[in-house]
Amino acid sequence: MLLARVVGNIVATQKHKSLLGQRLLLCQPETFEGKPLGAPLVAIDQLGAGLHQRVNLTSDGLTARSRVNDQRSPARYVIIGVLDN
Repeated sequence: MLLARVVGNIVATQKHKSLLGQRLLLCQPETFEGKPLGAPLVAIDQLGAGLHQRVNLTSDGLTARSRVNDQRSPARYVIIGVLDN
């Protein structure tokens, strides 16, 4: 599980069929103190997270593929929680 901050939306004219209709967000992993940690990641958002909100991500590909109902999906990261202040 990763702590991250939503830093943008992803718009794609071409994507895997399993991702059609899915909201994709750019999320910057960060430390608990809020310092950036590594490169930004693309995550599936089924919870309605907003820009600059802190979220929990799972990097479990099996969970991501089950969320899009396609075992051949390239999905890797999924937002599994939105943190409150």
